[in-house]
Amino acid sequence: MNAEIITIGDEILIGQIVDTNSAYIAEQLNLTGVSVYRKTSVSDSRKHIMENIDRAFTTSDIIIVTGGLGPTSDDITKQVLAEYFGARCMKIHEPSLEIIKNLMHRLNIPLSETNRRQAELPDCCIPILNKNGTAPAMWFEHNGKILVSMPGVPFEMKAIMNDVIHMIGNHFNLGTVYHKTLLTYGIPESVLAEQIKEWETGLPEHLHLAYLPNPESGVRLRLSAYNINDKNSLIKEIDDYFDSLRKILKTAVYGENSDSLASSVGKLLQQKQAMLATAESCTGGRIANMITANAGSSGYFVGSVVAYSNAVKIKTLGVNASDIENYGAVSEQVVCQMAQGVRIALNADYAVATSGIAGPDGGSIEKPVGTVWIAVATPRKVVAQRYVLSTLRDVNISRASAIALNMLRLELINEN
Repeated sequence: MNAEIITIGDEILIGQIVDTNSAYIAEQLNLTGVSVYRKTSVSDSRKHIMENIDRAFTTSDIIIVTGGLGPTSDDITKQVLAEYFGARCMKIHEPSLEIIKNLMHRLNIPLSETNRRQAELPDCCIPILNKNGTAPAMWFEHNGKILVSMPGVPFEMKAIMNDVIHMIGNHFNLGTVYHKTLLTYGIPESVLAEQIKEWETGLPEHLHLAYLPNPESGVRLRLSAYNINDKNSLIKEIDDYFDSLRKILKTAVYGENSDSLASSVGKLLQQKQAMLATAESCTGGRIANMITANAGSSGYFVGSVVAYSNAVKIKTLGVNASDIENYGAVSEQVVCQMAQGVRIALNADYAVATSGIAGPDGGSIEKPVGTVWIAVATPRKVVAQRYVLSTLRDVNISRASAIALNMLRLELINEN
């Protein structure tokens, strides 16, 4: 069964915002056994929306549309869909109006006629409640196929998508699909493929392996099976194959499915009942952000010092000024003192520190752009490692943060 995702909005086409909705929707559809045939972005134009819906219905059974449901004059999706599907009139959907009223009340904003009109829906659609915003979603049926229109605000769309997936499962006779993902870090994709070549060759035909590399999260290994008859047996089979893969890859494996390096570090710290602090120069607080993105991180994370200037390194973290002068801020000597200094200053058990040249300027022959020193301080020792990453600032910050978390993860494992 095929699906097409259509995102509507001039702001996407001019690059003002990045379309993250399509990736999320595609992932959710794939998990239910629906293949995404095409992704399309179109302008806020009646003609363009109409043309693309017409085309999508010729190739796909399911069309998911996001965007253009807001209260302003350029949000025309609802009116275009009403016309396309031949709505006789627009009707107030009382449950949606109640949500809008409650939201306006919480925000201490008077209910305007513009807000009220957002609860007006074509009489030919099935409304889907938006509990996080003012624009309800709409489900349309057409010659045995469906089109679902959702708001473009990502957190609103994601909540509604859960209901949409359930409705799709009830509407179509979909085959059962199962995916499980093993997460690795520190082994390049090509090297990883060689290491597990024999294991991969031994997989049965009904299991499909995918390599999913990402500079920040490492290489994900996903096993998938489609049109399953006995799901419980298949789950056990995949678990057994992954157990054998863990024995091959050992500490390169840091989690499964939706785990992250930061959440894996958090679990290890909780097991040790230990606290963590960070001292960040070139990563500018990115590591702390990755850690605190996880609920419950206050149970193992003390805080961070963003020591961007040498003065902060010296005054707050206790780095020796002469070491900065002799070796430079981007050096083993300095980053080790940063890690130990923040560990002591914030009374933590473990600490991570980074100092580097993120770029695009500031490099030299001895220390080119992308040079990063990372240190991990434990109750027993301080270890440091030098990396030369890329010439791209964002990439260097992202990769250095991930490497730092992985270095800490390995130290936590090795101390067990």
